[in-house]
Amino acid sequence: MVAEMDVTPSQLMRMVQLGESDVLGTKTMWLCASCFACTVRCPRGLDLSKVAEALRQVTLRKSLDHIDITQMPASEIEELPQIALVSALRKLTG
Repeated sequence: MVAEMDVTPSQLMRMVQLGESDVLGTKTMWLCASCFACTVRCPRGLDLSKVAEALRQVTLRKSLDHIDITQMPASEIEELPQIALVSALRKLTG
């Protein structure tokens, strides 16, 4: 899983400690499976899974919309399965 992350769990924790604003732009927090493997292996006993979940919540609470239905052509909306549109709105809006 770490191979897919743009920053490692330890780098993510360091970014949080330093208060870096770009920590919310990383995809690492979205790839965290909350398997607690990094928590178990952490020599300092940090709970990285809880930190990743907190970062996800902070991002989602910003309510940033990445899809604007009013900008989509009506023909495209008609062709999409309804569940695909609902899923995209849930996934890509905060």
